[in-house]
Amino acid sequence: MDVLIYKLLPFLAVMVVLVVVHEIGHFATAKAFGVKVLEFGLGYPPRLWGRRIGETEYTVNLLPLGGFVRLLGEEDPSDPRSLAARPAWQRIIVLSSGALMNVLLPVALFTLVYVIPQDVPVGRAVVVDVRPGSPAAEAGVRPGDLILAINGREVENTGDVSYLVHLYQGKTMTWTLRRSIASPTGRSAGSEIVTVRVYARWAAPPGQGPTGITLAPLVGNVPVRPQDPDESDEQYRERVLRAQRAQPVERRSYPIWEAVPKGVRSTAETLVLARNQIISWIAQRTAPQVAGPIGIAQVTGEVVKQAGWVALLQLAALLSINLAVLNLLPLPMLDGGRIMFVAVEILRGGKRVPPEKEALVHLAGFVVLLCLVVVISYWDILRIINGEGATR
Repeated sequence: MDVLIYKLLPFLAVMVVLVVVHEIGHFATAKAFGVKVLEFGLGYPPRLWGRRIGETEYTVNLLPLGGFVRLLGEEDPSDPRSLAARPAWQRIIVLSSGALMNVLLPVALFTLVYVIPQDVPVGRAVVVDVRPGSPAAEAGVRPGDLILAINGREVENTGDVSYLVHLYQGKTMTWTLRRSIASPTGRSAGSEIVTVRVYARWAAPPGQGPTGITLAPLVGNVPVRPQDPDESDEQYRERVLRAQRAQPVERRSYPIWEAVPKGVRSTAETLVLARNQIISWIAQRTAPQVAGPIGIAQVTGEVVKQAGWVALLQLAALLSINLAVLNLLPLPMLDGGRIMFVAVEILRGGKRVPPEKEALVHLAGFVVLLCLVVVISYWDILRIINGEGATR
């Protein structure tokens, strides 16, 4: 029953919403431009259920890899109601509208997150270690410093620091710190407010992060001590989690007129975070962590079980933005790949790539995508068998 409640149902709910919203974008713009929609499908064949309404067939299919809207003549312009018969600018709008809907959906999801009352940790974030030669060390950050604000935005917990550092990655930030002042006898003589400029680097040595600091929550007036030499990573994480649970929390919610602008800002910042993550992968020459349907189901289950249903809304918003970015990549079978063919047509002065050649390229892309999903799912299954978490 736990598998059903915490893994399968959240996964299906998230995927259905993301896919339906994406395909509604294609469906609505195609209808608006007079393109005939042959099929609106959830999942990929083989077909489980179908019903025709008007000129469109609505289907539910077995493979939970996404969904599709099948339009008349996506490559062949011979029929006047085909997509290929529409002007290039209309085709680009139809092809990109799914990704646009996946960018707009997080605005609603983040807005809902801000409206729903939830507990927010309000303990401070304290620096417990600064790596020599790191950007933080060069800026003068010291162990024991409390981080009060980054670029003028208040910091209330360690999560805020991580979020803002990755948001401003590749830039120099202004940190506002509270630092203890020692008396000549070595005792504390109060504190002072210090401002430092810290660069968030793209590539960092393993385990250091963009700034080279280790943070811990401040419980009462006592920071969590750094990891002991004989303490395993798992033991240290559990100790930090216990400290985080002991932090004071504040119950918060926002009226809708405040939640909407916050939702817009969170969506825009999530797009920046996605871009920064890609640049970081390239700079560090590391392979991105990917997950197939099985891995995503595991992630949704862990999020619901550990952080609750509100966190699932945040995950859905993140997945929606990732889906938008993925679909706009100029790869065969994806929306970005089809847009690329339209762009080639424009650059060639309206001369199209032969429909049969374009169709063959997209078919090859579909086969590669399917094989990739199978391989990723295989590794997801191995990870689950080995008892490894998806959000570790």
